[in-house]
Amino acid sequence: MQNARYRLATDVGGTFTDTVLSTPDGTILATAKTLTTHRNPGEGALKGARRALAEIGGHLSDVEGFIHGTTLATNTLLERRGARVAAIATQGFRDILEIAYERRYSQYDVNLTKPDFLVPRQFAFTVPERMSVHGTVLIPLDESAVAGLVEDLRVAQVEAVAICLLHSYANPAHERRLRDLLLAALPELAITLSSEVSPEAREFDRLCTTVANAYIQPLMAGYLDRFEADFRADGLICPILMMTAGGGMTTLRTAACYPIRLVESGPAGGAILAARIARAAGLNEVLSFDMGGTTAKLCLIDRATPQTSRQFEIGRAARFVKGSGMPVRIPVIEMIEIGAGGGSIAGVDRLGRLTVGPKSAGSEPGPVAFGRGGTEPTVTDADVTLGYIRPETFAGGQFQIFPNAAAEALTTRIGAPLELDTAAAADGVSRIVDESMASAGRTHAVESGKDLGTRTMIAFGGNGPLHACRVARGCGVLRVLIPPSPGVGSAVGFLHAPVSFEIVRSRYTLLASADLTAVNALFDEMVAEARAVVGQGAADAETRTRRSAFMRYKGQGHEIEIALPDRTLVPDDLGALTGAFAAAYAQQFSRPVPGMAIEILNWAVRHGTAEPPLPPALPAPKPTVLAPTETRTVRCDVTGAQVEAAFVSRADLMPGHTLPGPALIVEPQTTTFVGADFGLAVDAAHNLILTRRATA
Repeated sequence: MQNARYRLATDVGGTFTDTVLSTPDGTILATAKTLTTHRNPGEGALKGARRALAEIGGHLSDVEGFIHGTTLATNTLLERRGARVAAIATQGFRDILEIAYERRYSQYDVNLTKPDFLVPRQFAFTVPERMSVHGTVLIPLDESAVAGLVEDLRVAQVEAVAICLLHSYANPAHERRLRDLLLAALPELAITLSSEVSPEAREFDRLCTTVANAYIQPLMAGYLDRFEADFRADGLICPILMMTAGGGMTTLRTAACYPIRLVESGPAGGAILAARIARAAGLNEVLSFDMGGTTAKLCLIDRATPQTSRQFEIGRAARFVKGSGMPVRIPVIEMIEIGAGGGSIAGVDRLGRLTVGPKSAGSEPGPVAFGRGGTEPTVTDADVTLGYIRPETFAGGQFQIFPNAAAEALTTRIGAPLELDTAAAADGVSRIVDESMASAGRTHAVESGKDLGTRTMIAFGGNGPLHACRVARGCGVLRVLIPPSPGVGSAVGFLHAPVSFEIVRSRYTLLASADLTAVNALFDEMVAEARAVVGQGAADAETRTRRSAFMRYKGQGHEIEIALPDRTLVPDDLGALTGAFAAAYAQQFSRPVPGMAIEILNWAVRHGTAEPPLPPALPAPKPTVLAPTETRTVRCDVTGAQVEAAFVSRADLMPGHTLPGPALIVEPQTTTFVGADFGLAVDAAHNLILTRRATA
C-alpha cells in the first residue's frame, strides 16, 4: 500500500462517530463506528480514523481528501450551550426579537411557550444610524455613541455580539465600521455581521440568523481549531473540508466564520447519498430514512434531487408546529427530524402512557445494554430484547452487549407499571418509536403535497436498516432499498458531495424595469466571492455556477426560485424570465395571475465542483433463492409471536440472491431486519431490495 492515496470522511453524531475510508474514485476500503466523545469529539473521530486506516495499513499522511460533518452546531443551539450573546440594532428597533412575526404560533393556546431567541431583552442594544432600502445613508453612524455601547457590553459580560442594522444588506458600511470600533475597544469579542451571514431582507429572520451564528461561533471556532490540531499532530497533511447544511462542502476557515451553515451538516450527507443512489438506480421518487442513535431524519427526493429550502426553524417549542422555533435563513436540504433513535429513552408518564424520546441516552452513558452506566431503557434495549440486535455481531464486536440488563430495565421501568411481560414491554417500545417515525414521514409528505405510497425508501444509519420495514409499513411504502455500508451512510454521502458555496443577496426591483447593469454587477461580486471560497478547497477542480432569482407577484409575501442563465443578463432575457415565472407559479398554484407586475427580492449564486460520475450500470442478475444455514429467534413484527428468522452475513449475499422474511442480515456497522411480510433481493449494485408482499 506504499504511496497509496485515500479520502476520509468523518461524521460526528450524538451517539456514534462514523468514519469511511475510500479510494479517490469512491471505492470504500474500510469503515469504523466509534462512540462519540462529547468532552472532545475529535478524540472519537481520531480513534475511528486510526481504526479504518489500520485495516488497510495506511496512515493519515496518506489521506489526500478529508471531509467532516458534525452535529455539534445543532446540539449547541438545541441544548443552549452557546456563548453569552448580545444584539445591536438600529436605534428604534430594539424589540425586533420581542415582536417577531407579530402573531402567536398557536392562537388559542393559553399556556403557549414562546420561542427562545437566545438574547434576553436587557442584552438588546441599539445605535443611532439609518440606511435606506436602496443603501443610501439617511442617518450617519453616530460613532460618539459607541463608547457607551462598549461599556454596556462590558458590564453585560457578553462573549459574542450580533450586529443587525436596518437594510445593511443593501449597504454594509455601518455594520463594518461598528465592528471595527467595538473590536478596537473589546478585541476578545466574537462579532457576527448580518450583512455577511445573511444579507437578505426581512429583519427578524436576518437578526435571528445573525444571533444564532454569534451564539455558536466561539464554541465552534474552538472546536474546529482543536479538531484540526489533533489530526495534524497525528500526521494529516491535506486540508479539512466541512459539510454544510445545503449539501456542499466548504473550508474550515469559512465554517469557523459562518458555523450556522454547519447546522444539520451530518443529515445533509445522508440526503446526498440517497440522491446519488436514486440517480444510479433510476428512481424518480424516493423517501430518504436516516435513523441514528439520537434522531431520525426523513427527506423527500424527486428526480434525484433532495428538497431544499432557504429557511428552517431551530428548537421548536411545539413539535411539528411551524413558527414555534427560531427561524434561520441559510441554504439547507429540507427534511423532518425527530428525537427517535437507538438511544431514545422509553418511560411511562403520569397518565400511564408509554412514551419514547425525544430525550436520548446518547453515548454517555448510552443504552442499558452497553453496560456503561445507563439505567433507563432505550430503543436499542428493546431491539436487543426482541432479538433484532445480536450481541455477537453488534458494531463489529467492538462493544460487549448485556441482554439481561436491558431486559431487566424494560421489566422494571415499562413492564411493571403497565403490567406487561418483558417481551411485550420491548415490543411496545419498538412499535411506539416506529409509529412516531412513520407519522413524521406522513406529516412531511402532506406538508409538501406529495404521496409516499409510490416512493422507494432508501434506509441507512446505524438503526435505519433495522427499523426500515416497520417504518415503511406505517408510511404505506412498499419498497425499501438498503445500500452498501448503510451504518455509516451519511459519511459515505460526504464523499460524493461537491465543494460548493451559496450566496443569497437582496436587491429589490420590478422585473420589467430591472437595472440589468446593476444586477450583473451584483452577480459578478457574488460569483467572485463564491469562487474564492470554493477555490480554497478545490483549486484545480472543474467548477460550475448556478444563478437564480427569487420572484413573486407584486405585493405577495413569498417568492419562487427561478433559474437564470449563467452569463451576463441582457434585455431579451426579461421575456423568458416572465414566462418561466408564470410556468413555475402555475405549477405550484394551478394558474398564473395575468396582468400583475412581477418583482424580484433576492438573487442567488451557487458555485461548486461537478458531481462525481456514477459507476457504469450493470445488467440485472439472475434470481437465485438463498437457503440460509442459521436462524435466530425473534419477535415477529407482524403477529407479535416468537418466530425463527434467517440469520445471514451480508458479506455472503451476492447479486441475484433472494430470501423471504423474517430475516436478519448482519454486517459490521448495522443489521437489516427483513420483516415477515417483506422479501429480500440483491441487485447488481449489491443494494438490498426489500419488497412488501401482499400477505405475510
